[in-house]
Amino acid sequence: MIETAEVTDNDFLRQFEYKIDNDLAIIEYSLQERKIFLTKFIVSEEHDNEAFRDKFITLVLENIQERNLSVMPTCPTIVKFIRKHRQYRSMLPIGVRI
Repeated sequence: MIETAEVTDNDFLRQFEYKIDNDLAIIEYSLQERKIFLTKFIVSEEHDNEAFRDKFITLVLENIQERNLSVMPTCPTIVKFIRKHRQYRSMLPIGVRI
């Protein structure tokens, strides 16, 4: 399973990365002021399952929370995750509902 130390923030490419076997799972983002827009979720079909998605997104959101940033999910996978896990709704900017 995923470990916190293995999720990295690649500032240059603006993406969170997790290396799994010979593949790379990615969440792309755009940073504007104190908001981070999570724009794309990419994982190979071989490793695409709900448990992996949930753990990867959780670790990324915890990383963002430590930086005290607001989250604007524009990727359907991440929107669905935040709808399912209400504890992360507090990370949305004021007035934003999903």
